[in-house]
Formats: sequence, C-alpha cells, structure tokens
Amino acid sequence: MAVRAMNSCVIFRSAATPPLAVSRRCCCLRLLTASSRHRNRLNSHSFLRCAPYPLSHVTVRSYSVQNLVEMVMEELASIHKRGRVRATSKLELVSTGELLEDKLKKGTLQKGLLLEFKKDSERLLLAVALKPDGKKNWMVSDQNGITTSIKPQQVTFIVPGAENFEPTEISEFVQKAHDNLDPALLEFAWNELLEKNKSVTVQELAEMIFGSAEPLETYCAHLLLSRDEVYFAVLESKGLSVYGPRTANQVDELLRRKLAKEASEKEFEELIQLLRSAKQMPPQDKPPRSSWKAEEKTWHKIESLEAFAIDSCKKDDQKKTAGMILKAMGQAKTSSAAVNLLIDIGYFPVHVNLDLLKLNLPTDHRDEILSAAESLLSASTDLDEADRIDLTPLKVYAIDVDEADELDDALSATRLQDGRIKIWIHIADPTSLVQPGSIIDKDARRRGTSIFLPTATYPMFPERLAMEGMSLQQGKLCNAVSVSVVLRSDGSIAEYSVENSIIKPTYMLTYESATELLHLNLEEEIELKILSEAAALRLRWRREQGAIDTATIETRIKVTNPDHPEPSIKLYVENQADAAMRLVSEMMILCGEVIATFGSHNNIPLPYRGQPQSNIDASAFAHLPEGPVRSAAIVRTMRAAEMDFRNPIRHGVLGLPGYVQFTSPIRRYMDLAAHYQVKAFLSGDPLPLSAGELEGIASSVNMTTRVVRRLSSSSLRYWILEYLRRQPKGKRYHALVLRFIKDRIATILLTEIGIQASSWVSIGVQIGDEVDVQVEEAHPRDDILSLKEVEAV
Repeated sequence: MAVRAMNSCVIFRSAATPPLAVSRRCCCLRLLTASSRHRNRLNSHSFLRCAPYPLSHVTVRSYSVQNLVEMVMEELASIHKRGRVRATSKLELVSTGELLEDKLKKGTLQKGLLLEFKKDSERLLLAVALKPDGKKNWMVSDQNGITTSIKPQQVTFIVPGAENFEPTEISEFVQKAHDNLDPALLEFAWNELLEKNKSVTVQELAEMIFGSAEPLETYCAHLLLSRDEVYFAVLESKGLSVYGPRTANQVDELLRRKLAKEASEKEFEELIQLLRSAKQMPPQDKPPRSSWKAEEKTWHKIESLEAFAIDSCKKDDQKKTAGMILKAMGQAKTSSAAVNLLIDIGYFPVHVNLDLLKLNLPTDHRDEILSAAESLLSASTDLDEADRIDLTPLKVYAIDVDEADELDDALSATRLQDGRIKIWIHIADPTSLVQPGSIIDKDARRRGTSIFLPTATYPMFPERLAMEGMSLQQGKLCNAVSVSVVLRSDGSIAEYSVENSIIKPTYMLTYESATELLHLNLEEEIELKILSEAAALRLRWRREQGAIDTATIETRIKVTNPDHPEPSIKLYVENQADAAMRLVSEMMILCGEVIATFGSHNNIPLPYRGQPQSNIDASAFAHLPEGPVRSAAIVRTMRAAEMDFRNPIRHGVLGLPGYVQFTSPIRRYMDLAAHYQVKAFLSGDPLPLSAGELEGIASSVNMTTRVVRRLSSSSLRYWILEYLRRQPKGKRYHALVLRFIKDRIATILLTEIGIQASSWVSIGVQIGDEVDVQVEEAHPRDDILSLKEVEAV
C-alpha cells in the first residue's frame, strides 16, 4: 500500500518490528529526490509515494518532511555504528527466472509452494502445490478452491519464501496483494534506476519500493512488473530474468500509446453500452440506420461488424473488431450472431437481404450518371426521327405483369386479304437516347441487367430515364424498333422486316386481364384473338422442328414495406401454359428468330444464342403427365446453352435455326448491344461492335447475369418460406410428385405455392400423382422447409 503526501510523508511502521531500517528510509528519501528531479516529466503523478515497510502488518504514522530527514539521519548513524548497512548490489536474492529454472527443470517443486499459473489464455491464478501428478505435472489447489493438474510450462511465477503455504490462505494473500498495488511506485523506481542505469530482479524491486522482499511484497512487485507496459523491459541474462528501465523517449511514446489505448477502450465501452441500450428498445424506438453513421468512430466499428456478418471482411482488423464486439455482447463469434445483433439494434431490418449485401451489386446510380440521364431527357433528341415509319394507326397491346416498372415490348396483328397473319413486335428503342461508349452505356454494361427482387427493382438505367424516356407508355407516342412478320399457314416465316418506328400503345394489360379478354372472345378485340391464333401456329411449328415444351408453374412475390418486421406479402402463381403467357412468349421467340435471320443475311455480328439438342428423345417422356411433371424431367436432360457472335447456331430447345435476345433492351445489356448493331445497320453507319468485342462484353455481362439470377432465386425462395411460415398451422397444400430421390423421399411441387421441396410419400404413390402435405417447419433465414404427407380429405 502507498500513501500520498505533499507537505508531509506518511510512513508505514510495523508494530512488531524495530525502527526503520536504513535501506527503507533511504528508499523513501531517494524516491523523494527522484520526484523532485522528474516532476516536470511526470506531470500525471505529482505526489510523493512512500512505502518503505512490509505490507503484511502495517500501522500508519505521519511525520513532517523536516522530522523525516532528522529521523533518517539518526537512523543512518545508528546503523553505521552497528555495521548493518547492506548494499543492494550485495543482496543474495534468487530471481524468478532462477526459481523456475531450478525448481521446474530439476523437478524439485515441493508441496506447499505458492505459485502463479496460466489457467487459460486470459486468466492467471495463484495456487498451492499439493503433489506430483505423473512425471512432470503437479496437482495444485487454486485461489478458487479448485484442484487441478498443471503442466510445468503453465507456471508463470513461484513466490519466493512462501513455503508450507495453505490453500485456505490464498484468498487473503491475493486480497492483500491487490489492495496494495500502486503502479505509480514503478514510476518512481524507474526514475531512480534510469538515472543509475541499473536493472533489477523482482525481489530487488520489492526491497526497493516496499522496503522488504517478503513473499507478499515480492508478489506485489511481480504483479506490478508483469502488468507494466511502459517503464520496464524484461532482460535475459544467463537464464535469469531481470528488468531494465526503458529510455525516457521510449516511456514517453509508450505512455502516449497507453493513453490512446485507454481512450479507445473508453470509446469501445461507450459503444457497447449504446448497443445494449438499442437492443432493449422496442422496434419502433430503435435508432435509425443513419444514426450509426453519424460519428466516424462508431461507424468504423459498426461497419466492421457488418462486414463480418456478410463474410466480406477486407482486413483482419475488421474481424478483430467484430469479434471484440460480439464477445462484449455475450455472443458467439459467428456471422449469424453478428447478423442477429445488427437486427436487434435496428441497423438491419428483420428481413435483411444478406445475399444482396454479400454480392455487393450496384443498386443506386452515381450522381454523374443521374445528371447525364437528366441531360438526355431534357435534350430529347431522336437521331432516327427521319427514318421512322408511322405505325400509330395500329392497335397496340402491351402485356406484362401488373407491377412491371419498365415496358420493353408490345404487339399488333392483322389478317391480310389472302388470309395470312401479319404480326408486329414493337420493342422499346433506348438507343434513340443512349449511344455506345457513353457514360450511361458504360454504367449499364457494368450492371449487365436490371435486378428484380420481391422487395425492390434496381433498374439497369436510371429510373426516370428508363420510365419516362425509354419505356412504352399507354396513349403516348413512343419510339420503337418494330419487327413485322407474315406467317405461312404452318406457322413458318414467309416475310419479315425490321424498321425504326413510332407507335402509340393502346392497351396496357396484365396477363390475367389479357387471358380474360381472350376467353370473352370480343369482336372489338379481334386483333388479340389473331395474336393468340398466331401463337398457336408458332408453337405447333416449333414442336415440329424439335422444340421442347418446358412450360411450368412460376411464382412471383411482391413485398410491401420490406423493412417492417411483418411486411405485406402478395404471392402470385402463374402457369406458363396460360393463354396470354403463351401468346407473349411465342411472339418474343418469333422476334428472336427474325433478328437472327436478319443478322445472318446481312453479316451482322450479334449475340446469337443456341442450345444443343438433348441426347434423349422427347418421346422418352411421353408417359409422364403434360405440364410441370414432364417439363421438370425434360429440363434435367437439357444441355448447356452456347453463344456465337458471327453466325446463328441452332437452338434445339426452341426448335429454331437461330435466335437472338432482342426484346428487353431496357432490362438486359446484351439485348441493348444487339440493338446497337441492328440500328447502326439500318442507318447505314459503321457497326459499333466487332464479333470479338461482343464476345468480350458477353463474357462479363453473362457472369453478372448469373450472379443476379442466383440472387433473384434465393430472394424469391426466402419470401416463399416466410409466406409459408405465416400460414395457419395444419394448413393443407396440394402437391405433384416430380421424381424420387431415394426410396420414398420424393421431390414434390406445391402447386398452390410454386415451390419445390422434398418429402416422404406413402408406398404406392407414383411420379405424377397428387398428394396433400402440411408444413412442419419453415425458417427462411436458415432455408429450411420441412413437409409431411397427410391423408387426402
């Protein structure tokens, strides 16, 4: 224990010992002198600290400085007479290093010795040696009363002179030691030792600052040195551990680092308190996401936690910071624990799309892109205005899903006098605004595609440019590229043309409303009926060419207010064999065939797509029911798609000699690239892209597109599972058995939901049979869906 004194000095005196020994009085006097010499440097500790007596039995007596000097002089004279002056350099002390070397290596660790050992990576405990445990290990009883076996390398210190120690005495010993620790004592000792350029052992330091090398004082000195990060460095000399004072410059730098560390630790603790507070708040009161970014020091740590949550730590420092936060919050050091914590504090919404964050796909447009888009809209210049044909007299149908933000395509049809059907496929014309190589074009190429998720749409082009400048709009004059086709009676192409046009869309229909109009068979909508007839002709013709029908059930989900803990979910299940969906699909395929033929005849490099025919004949699946069951079986046999950029290649699945995707230039970059090529040819300008350049672009864009497709699929599945999780317990669902995986474990399709899953089915159930199932578990975050078959009602 040390006592502060300014105009007086407090001295410890043992009631059971004679007056102060000279070495102890000299210690106090030396520290007083050192304090005066280094007062300016040690401005953080300006008090004299004296502790010249053993700590085990202490009483306190106060003296003035003048009396203290007189007492010291008297004591010196008395001791000189008795010849009891002892120099520190002549003390026969055994160092810590010597104790560990001798007593551990020589195997003379004895029962009753008091030692310190490393319990684990974070804890050091005092213990009493009990007995050997095997050849090297020892059984010890620690300060918590626990008996355990330790290895020699776990021992960090053996307390000198503490022999025949009882385990029951450890707690009191530890308490006394910790009560009397004062790091300021090291500061004074450092001053004196630095001036004399001397090093010390643990016991020498105990004698110096406490005036005694008894077990308690020595252990206190050991604790001070082992915890010190500033004043002393460990030196190894002939196997003995000694401590040398660091230079003044080193100490200043270490003190600066220590203060910085303490400030950082304080900031960290404040953050933990903030996290705990936010975690306890009700959802509506939690801090907004933006508030965590307000202060740089807070944002840096939250950013590290987020990076750890989505497995995207760029530096080890981020992992370390995240691990510290999770540990302080009592959480496991896992990404899922980090996600849950960020949800609990309100930083992440409950239904955060982790895949979107992990993939780091661009969702917003930079300011310079938005500015360029606004310039295009305000300029409103159409480079192809003189070459456009006026198709505004045509009745034009735009058919898409009800929540479509961008409309790329629309349809017209008429019956010619000779009975043949003429069709127009009108495609939005973004190249009337955007030129190859422009800043907006480059940004669209980087994105590759629009991203459609249940919770949001992230367009390839800036939203206002896409919606107002490019998208087809009902009742408004719209620039387009129109592909006209005259069909033969068998559905093959008799004539075609590709032209710049201007159209005025008449109807914007959903698939549901278009199907309803077809069923009503209204005379005033004869054009829609002609389109349906043309689609049937085309489907029949393609099948004759070897096309494979892969129509199945498709699910769409629209989530409103996705950041709310319980957002609204609307689920749509669509059959691709539906009349309106068939109509649109066939017209888009027809357009792709025409563009491939046009490109081939005019030697235009285009992104020609193909798919080799399966080695298994489609007739092999004739025994399966038409629809999802047969389609699922056929899809599993399909071969990978291919691309060529000079000549068309056969598309076996579609039954076409060539095919180019051309109908979604606002949503897909490769469709836009095809438009650049075709439009340049129509205007007589040089083609902007060579076959090699197209191939390079396609390589990058297709990679991004695959990533986006996986994201869309995983996001859709998440919300389907969330939808199922919310349904009443015990609700029944109809399902089709698609195939058997193993024994009675089958892949089934929930026809009312449009999701595939595995389930055990009864003996006797065959592929194509219908079964009823119930949901046992649905956990969207863990991607778990457990079903069980139930008896049909």
